[in-house]
Amino acid sequence: MERIDANQEQAAATCGVPVLLMNKVTKMIKGKAIVNQLSFEIGRGEIVGLLGPNGAGKTTTIRMMTGLIKMTEGDVLVHGHSIRNDFKQAIAHIGAIIENPEFYAHMTGLDNLLQYVRMSDGISESRINEVVELVGLQEAMNKKVKAYSLGMRQRLGIAQALLHSPKLLILDEPTNGLDPAGIREMRDYMRKIAEVEGISILISSHMLGEIEQICHRAVVIQNGTLVRATRLGAEAHTEGEVALTMRVDNIAAAQAVIQAEAGVQLTGTDELHSELNVRLYDHKVPELVAALGAAKVGIYRITEHKQSLEEDFLNWTGGNRIA
Repeated sequence: MERIDANQEQAAATCGVPVLLMNKVTKMIKGKAIVNQLSFEIGRGEIVGLLGPNGAGKTTTIRMMTGLIKMTEGDVLVHGHSIRNDFKQAIAHIGAIIENPEFYAHMTGLDNLLQYVRMSDGISESRINEVVELVGLQEAMNKKVKAYSLGMRQRLGIAQALLHSPKLLILDEPTNGLDPAGIREMRDYMRKIAEVEGISILISSHMLGEIEQICHRAVVIQNGTLVRATRLGAEAHTEGEVALTMRVDNIAAAQAVIQAEAGVQLTGTDELHSELNVRLYDHKVPELVAALGAAKVGIYRITEHKQSLEEDFLNWTGGNRIA
């Protein structure tokens, strides 16, 4: 097998090669496709949520990514290296926490990280300091792990997974069992990891609200097959249609303006509250507001109606429960 040298890796990084490329991956067990022709990719510094109902194949997918089980067909490329044919090079670019991180409870956080360093090559003491600062555990390094909260253990696990400077961090339910403060902390640290280190993060989680807040994209699978790969947050609404409710001072005049505007659909009125419901493309909103202003229609409030990720998920999967 021909190896990719350092110059080739640098070229791959600068030419936009995905950090993770799932290429028609299939896993057959007893003649049944647990994962079927699954393809998606993750770019540098991108945070992607992996979602799916019970039995969708999320855990199987992650295990194939990390080489814990073999794929039947297809391949997984990590920073241009094949998990199937070049496992050592590929896995060197992955940091992962599958289920809960485990540590020696009687040892300090620092000693646990040093133990990991002894089993690895090329990790400097300065790198330990970098990852500890990145996850905010500077004050806890000399405490025994048995005194750590669940959130601190999760952060220590992430620090350990980052020691070898991976390109991709895979986290399975990273906020499971955390209280609201711990969930918010974990969210902040994951954003920091992606932004400061440029590390891509794949998160498998059943907490749709958290996925919606932290991830740039969501990949939804069902019965081992890709159902949807969609952008989240502000980026998801810049080009598509939006649904708005507008409260105005003259509903009849506003209605006349809306009906005269190309590309704007009046979907309902509420005369009691002087409100109109409209659908239009995002780029048409300033034009509509300007037209209403020119017609001397006073606008008190504009409210956008968005479906939550939970509502979208139920639509995409036919109402199946998530896990």
